[in-house]
Amino acid sequence: MRRLSIGLGLLATLAVIGFVGLAAWPISRTPSPSLAALDGNVQNGAYLARASGCIACHTNPEGGAPLAGGVALETPFGTLYSPNLTTDLVHGIGGWTIDQFAVAVRQGISPEGEPYYPAFTYPFYADFSDQDIADLWAAFQTVPPVAEPSVAPSMMFPFNQRAGLKLWRAAFMHDPDTEPVEGKGDSWNRGKWLVEGATHCSACHTPRNLAGGRKEETEKFAGSDLIPGGGKAPAIDTSSLKEQGWDADNLAYALKTGLTPSGDAFGNAMGEVVLHGTQFLSTADLAAMAEYLMDQPR
Repeated sequence: MRRLSIGLGLLATLAVIGFVGLAAWPISRTPSPSLAALDGNVQNGAYLARASGCIACHTNPEGGAPLAGGVALETPFGTLYSPNLTTDLVHGIGGWTIDQFAVAVRQGISPEGEPYYPAFTYPFYADFSDQDIADLWAAFQTVPPVAEPSVAPSMMFPFNQRAGLKLWRAAFMHDPDTEPVEGKGDSWNRGKWLVEGATHCSACHTPRNLAGGRKEETEKFAGSDLIPGGGKAPAIDTSSLKEQGWDADNLAYALKTGLTPSGDAFGNAMGEVVLHGTQFLSTADLAAMAEYLMDQPR
């Protein structure tokens, strides 16, 4: 019995040491050199923010101020709430630096060094250029401050321990496949950059495992019934799209209007994507996204 007690005590001690070590494990990298010297373009930043879903995810449709957060995202692990992204010094990002903003967007790490939950689609923004970040930052600086506190996540144990997200990141984070492909045209490669990166289509349309990791290697774009907020996302791999009667023209039209070839309208999450995001994209970018989706790499 004494040996058992000693053994259990040793295991508990090792567990505590392991957790402390995990919590202390640094995972963010500060941009070098600093991005503070870059001039951002507000219009380009606002366009990229629309494409990236910032408005849809951080504006409460029940009367919330733009980008003040508070949108509830139900997950199998608990409920998350999008934070305040206005310029409020206390409750928003008004006290951040552009370098802290860059780390948050591209790496998913807060100014305090804590990992964000992956409901924030930062893995898709990892390839944003320094200029993209500067443009986004310039656009966010124009948002009026709103003194609305962010709502803390309501997650089950052990998912409420942010240090554990470091292990999740090591196991399931994927760099976005946004690199241009030689031999493909500019429009196709632009569509790839948008679909695989900024518009993060895979976040909803790729199934996830029990730990919430995307099955990128085996079932990319095969559809999912495990998306934040509930609901299902259909398969959007090229074969499935063609079987469902899509082509590049009607797909680009649907991303602009929310109307499908059958005359139906997108609902739920996809309706919000169009309402707050893709309807604002240029005709050329919508055509590029459709071209890529209808001709995805095998």
